[in-house]
Amino acid sequence: MRIIVALDIIGGKCVRLSKGDFSTKKVYSSDPVEVARQVEDHGIRYIHLVDLDGALNKRVTNLKILERIASSTSLKIDFGGGIRSSRDLRDAFNSGASQVTCGSISVTNKPLVLEWLKEWGDEKIILGADSVNRKVATEGWTEKSGSDIIDFITGYREKGIKYAICTDIDKDGMMQGPSTDLYREILGIAGLKLIASGGITTVGDLETLSTIGCEGAIVGKALYEGVLDLKDIARLCLKKE
Repeated sequence: MRIIVALDIIGGKCVRLSKGDFSTKKVYSSDPVEVARQVEDHGIRYIHLVDLDGALNKRVTNLKILERIASSTSLKIDFGGGIRSSRDLRDAFNSGASQVTCGSISVTNKPLVLEWLKEWGDEKIILGADSVNRKVATEGWTEKSGSDIIDFITGYREKGIKYAICTDIDKDGMMQGPSTDLYREILGIAGLKLIASGGITTVGDLETLSTIGCEGAIVGKALYEGVLDLKDIARLCLKKE
């Protein structure tokens, strides 16, 4: 299982939210590039870079940070937030993203996302499938759709999506453990590579997610709050390899 460090960006700074609520913003670093370098220095290879400004404002805002991290490290970067057009997607890849997560656009314009999947391939496009009470949430988690999370992911998997990131928003930033039962249910979708996100707090949480079959797990607030540290994650990465 890949262990992926989250870097969420607002105003050029590395922040975390609780349950996706922008009013709970807490700044952890004014230099996301330095945070990325620290991640790499510990032998961790993957980051999940989220343009929260872009997600809220419906337009990609922090490409320069993506460019700086990509040019300063050899990290594999999954980028998301504010992707609304083919130009946005192309700009993200040209700026150094290895993969791009399509969140709100996957709800509002499925045909376009399927065009991207055909053009770029199933290793490049990740389905962003975040939920509240099993309903898919959009627009930086400020709006809820009527789509059931299982039906939503299944529909995309049937069209060729391989990767999906799923966050149970009620767990995000709360450091109370991940939604393991929901992930087990999602993993019943044949051929899906699931990346778990939200609530991951301990090495035990990561071990559990690996055991049930998650392809990846995203670590965020527990790392920034010092409950987990980069050495813990690096040791587990080496163990998995």
